[in-house]
Amino acid sequence: MRLPTKASEARSSEARTRAEASFRKEERAKDGAKAMMEYQAHGRFVRDKMAKLRALRLAKEAAEKQAGRTEKPATGKVR
Repeated sequence: MRLPTKASEARSSEARTRAEASFRKEERAKDGAKAMMEYQAHGRFVRDKMAKLRALRLAKEAAEKQAGRTEKPATGKVR
């Protein structure tokens, strides 16, 4: 049976340190990719919602125009 020497313990420690660093790097890359996917999904959701609201607003404006009300309703603060 061989007893570990200081040199072999040092190599083992260095290998473990490299493996842990590699693992942390991979985890950061996975987290970054997941965050980017969430960011892009949120952007699509916001754009879809804005398009839907715009279509509803345009339909409302067209209906009001056909009804004879060409004047836009007042918005803002009343003084």
